[in-house]
Amino acid sequence: MSKDATILNELYDVVVSRKDADPEESYTAKLYKKGTGKICQKVGEEAVEVIVDAMKGKKKGLAEESADLLYHLLVLWADQGLKPDKVWRVLDKRFIQKQKKD
Repeated sequence: MSKDATILNELYDVVVSRKDADPEESYTAKLYKKGTGKICQKVGEEAVEVIVDAMKGKKKGLAEESADLLYHLLVLWADQGLKPDKVWRVLDKRFIQKQKKD
């Protein structure tokens, strides 16, 4: 079992590989078939569920909903042709800039 963020890169690769899969057999392929609007809707729904569980102090639910949010976010990135390394670079740049200020 992966214990670090590399799982996100691995999951992204799986998500991309499902673009041409049968929507009857793959939830990811079904999302792609329904289009960007549906994918965005799922990202929003999962974000709300993360917030609800956080506000209720439900750590197990927060972890589960966070995983759902990350998955749907990866599907959105793949749908838009955005590779995770671009996001990681933005985060890295921001982190480095913050370290310089502190």
